[in-house]
Amino acid sequence: MERKKRVLEPRLEQHIDLLLERYPSLQKVRQEITDAYLIMEECFEHDGKLLIAGNGGSAADAEHIAGELMKRFRTPRPVPEEFAAKMKEIDPVRGENLAKNLECGLMAIPLVAHEALTTAYINDVDGLGVFAQQLFGFGRRGDVFLGISTSGNSKNILSATVVARALGIKVIGLTGEPGGELAEISDVAVRVPQTETYMIQELHMPVYHCWCLMLEDRFFGK
Repeated sequence: MERKKRVLEPRLEQHIDLLLERYPSLQKVRQEITDAYLIMEECFEHDGKLLIAGNGGSAADAEHIAGELMKRFRTPRPVPEEFAAKMKEIDPVRGENLAKNLECGLMAIPLVAHEALTTAYINDVDGLGVFAQQLFGFGRRGDVFLGISTSGNSKNILSATVVARALGIKVIGLTGEPGGELAEISDVAVRVPQTETYMIQELHMPVYHCWCLMLEDRFFGK
């Protein structure tokens, strides 16, 4: 039986419309932005997680994305009433405060953030396998790996994609216009239309902000 193609809800498409209104050059990758979002949406629908990696400025982007997904971006995300009641029952004072302040998250792990693990692996084993090692430890079938590389040829990102594909994890590449090898092996590659590193990075942020807005609207919007 052929699998039904996923389509974007009109209310979510409005976020892409706004993105392209503000950054018209991204019109040429509209379909790829949409397809990458749909992969992430399906992942979170099935309680999966997003694993993110990059180098330098792209490492900062990896942490930035996780920060937007693990707490509110724009929309309040209160915990379910049943969970709030359990916390209050366990500890009336702390539970009350937690019930007011905890926010629901979409599980996202920046593979650049675990300094003790990463530096130990780089020093003891293999510098270019540092993301692959974490992906092997954290990743499960149904998760998604978002590899960010302005050139599309970052060796540690490409090594991680091998592990991802072996585990049954879909790969999204966020690159510059040439795309490099990452664009060739990704399930979806968003190749923003710039070739200079800092200009590529300037377009990466509005793209992933759009994804974060769409995911928040899908899972926490009214």
